[in-house]
Amino acid sequence: MAVYAYARVSTDRQADEGESLGVQERTIAGYAMMHGMTVHRTFIERGVSGAKPIGQRAEGAKLLAILQAGDVVIAAKLDRLFRSALDALEVHAQFIKRGIGLHLIDLGGDIANGLSKLFYTIAVAFAEAERDRIRERVLGTKADQKKRGRFLGGTTPFGWTVGGDGTLIEVPEQQAVVQEIIELRRGGLSLRAIAVKVGGTVSHVTVRSILSNATPRSAAREVTPEKAL
Repeated sequence: MAVYAYARVSTDRQADEGESLGVQERTIAGYAMMHGMTVHRTFIERGVSGAKPIGQRAEGAKLLAILQAGDVVIAAKLDRLFRSALDALEVHAQFIKRGIGLHLIDLGGDIANGLSKLFYTIAVAFAEAERDRIRERVLGTKADQKKRGRFLGGTTPFGWTVGGDGTLIEVPEQQAVVQEIIELRRGGLSLRAIAVKVGGTVSHVTVRSILSNATPRSAAREVTPEKAL
C-alpha cells in the first residue's frame, strides 16, 4: 500500500488565508502520523483553479496515473481536490471500484462507510453550489461597477485615468489623440501608418485597442491582416 498526499493552491492570496501549501502539508503529515500511515509522495499543485477537474491538472493527472489497489489518497480539504460535484463523485466511484482509499481531513478522514459517503455526497454538492453563488456575486458586482462607469482592473485604457472612487476620467490630451486616430482610420490609413502619423505617441497595437474600444461598430472598417499591419 502506498499513501499519497495532494495539496493545491489556486492563487498567491491563499497563503494568507489559511490555505497555503505549507499548512496543507503539515495537516496531512499530522493526520497520517495519527493514523499510523507514512506519506510516500506529495503531489503539489501550484496556481491551478479547483474548477479544473483533477484529471486535467498536471499533478492531479500524475497522481491518478500511478494509483493502484490498496493505495490511499489524503487531502487536507475537499475543495483542494474537487470543486465540481460530478468530478468528485465520479473520481470517488472509480476509487471504490479500484480499491483505493480517500481521506479528506476536513470531512473527518476516511470516506469509506455508508454515512461518510452520504456526507461526502452532500458536502460536494454544497461546495459546488457555494462556488456558483460566489461566481454569480462576483459577476453581478462587476456588471454593476461597469454600468456605473467603474474601472474593473487591468491596464487603464489610453485616453483615461482612474479616479479615487474607481471611475474612469478623461485625459484631454490623450482624448485628442484618440479622436485623431479615429479620423485617420476613417480616412483609410493602416494601424502602423496611424501610429506614425500621430507622432509615435502610441504603437500600432495600442491604435488597434483604441479603435476597438472607441469606434462604433457601424463605423468600423473591415481590413485584411496585411493592411491592418
